[in-house]
Amino acid sequence: MFTTLRHYLEKHGFYVSSRLADRFGMRAKTVRLSFIYVTFATLGIGFALYLVLAFWMKIKDIIYTKRSSVFDL
Repeated sequence: MFTTLRHYLEKHGFYVSSRLADRFGMRAKTVRLSFIYVTFATLGIGFALYLVLAFWMKIKDIIYTKRSSVFDL
């Protein structure tokens, strides 16, 4: 059953980059490399956004500390 599924995916699922390359008149290798570069770029942007938000929340916590009483001023 697993080999049947694998053969089906190899025949129909991995044909995406070749079909896109044929449609746009490019080589399949270029399309595959573009997918790889876009994947790394979006992962990097997400990680950078995470770091910026973590830094921003840390600064917010430092600035807006909750005072427990009036005498902590």
